[in-house]
Amino acid sequence: MDQFLQNVINLVTTYGGKIVLAVVVLIVGSFVIKGLNKWVKKALDKTKLDEAVKKIAEKFIKGLLYIILIIAVVDILGVSMSSVIAILASCGLAVGLALQGALTNLAGGIMILIFKPFKLGDYIEGSGSEGVVKDISIFYTTLLTLDNKKVCIPNGDLMNANITNYSAEETRRVDLEYKITNDADAEEVKRVLLGAAAETKGVLANPAPFTRMSAVDDDTFIFTVRVWCKTAAYWDVYFDLIENCSRTLQENGIDDPEERIAVRLVKDED
Repeated sequence: MDQFLQNVINLVTTYGGKIVLAVVVLIVGSFVIKGLNKWVKKALDKTKLDEAVKKIAEKFIKGLLYIILIIAVVDILGVSMSSVIAILASCGLAVGLALQGALTNLAGGIMILIFKPFKLGDYIEGSGSEGVVKDISIFYTTLLTLDNKKVCIPNGDLMNANITNYSAEETRRVDLEYKITNDADAEEVKRVLLGAAAETKGVLANPAPFTRMSAVDDDTFIFTVRVWCKTAAYWDVYFDLIENCSRTLQENGIDDPEERIAVRLVKDED
């Protein structure tokens, strides 16, 4: 019993001061970190970063400060720092390998939130899917397709794919092609198509509607019609333009070669 008490006394004498100092540093450090977190939050609130990016940055800084505090406490206790660093490196490598896909998506989500190739409500196409952006999280971006299906795309895949943002600009161009028989008056066709385009609701006057013969295919003239509209009205203008141009061509007696039927007469020699 005397030997046990002597060992306890020696242990307290040797490590007691270090333990007390480590506890004091841990408590004081925790208060300091809380104060620094408040300062960081105020600083981030003054920036124009996305709210999700602010939260990620705040949590990252907080975690980094606590890691520094723990390393300081371990060093005060006299634990070999080389061993601690080796253990942390091994743990980091194991976690990184296990969560490789998740970390890729996390990095992709951060890049999307920082560089903003699209935002909520945009209609985009990327990684083999397209639809309206309904949610941008750290790991996934959620799209709602035109037929009301929800598609969740990993942010890592999305950042490595070509992204087409159809809603990025205020205006869009509508392109149509019409096949006309080669016996039609080209100038008359242009006049009719331009008139139909100008009368279509939602078509902008500037840039002005455009119509020209763009190709010749055997006995067919191909005319291209291009108009500009507000991005939000794209599909309404697209379908209305098809209807107006087709109806106006028919009313003016301008034929579509696909509506003609070829008939060959064979004379009976008898």
